[in-house]
Amino acid sequence: MITPSLSAAHEKLVAALNPGLRSLALRGTLRNYRKNSIIINEGEIGDSLFVLLDGKVRVFATDADGRELTYGEISAGNYFAEMWLDGGPRSASVMTLEPCTCSIVSREALREHLTAEPEFALDLVAQVIRRARAATETARNMALLDVYGRLVATLESYEGPASAEAPILLQDLTHQALASRVGASREMVSRLLKDLEKGGYIELGVKRITLKKKLPARW
Repeated sequence: MITPSLSAAHEKLVAALNPGLRSLALRGTLRNYRKNSIIINEGEIGDSLFVLLDGKVRVFATDADGRELTYGEISAGNYFAEMWLDGGPRSASVMTLEPCTCSIVSREALREHLTAEPEFALDLVAQVIRRARAATETARNMALLDVYGRLVATLESYEGPASAEAPILLQDLTHQALASRVGASREMVSRLLKDLEKGGYIELGVKRITLKKKLPARW
């Protein structure tokens, strides 16, 4: 049941969650964030989990030279920052890509939730495994693929390879965002995209890329 203390707008956001996540969100403290706000800093110690009620966030890491590597994006209806469960520091930073509303669930509140709904523990473990698997895949691509290979893997990770009969439109995608995903400079990514466009494989637009056919494995 949604608590009376929530505003009508927040009630609607919480009601949209699946039942298990809804009851977890109700145990937390609601907070709004502006676009481009850093919610979590890599390396800090934390003991709270965030349920994303509205908006979208980006999960990323930064090296000593300030270069960023994006691990992925998380949309409303999911949760993040669960990697503190092993007692270690935060493994990545999180920044809002648009205005966001989160329910911040403390360690004690999460413990109470697991006691009341022990089946949620399985979902939590599965979530940790999925994200560890995704991080492993990112590390594998960084080690084994060149920049072009990583760019192809990223472009085709959204909806799979395109074909002449079924082109794929990727929206809200900038060259800088792609560069952060593949661990390369924006200039290099832009050059590769321009080459692919000249070859008839893609079509570039403002914050959008249309995949017109399957991208070549090598370039």
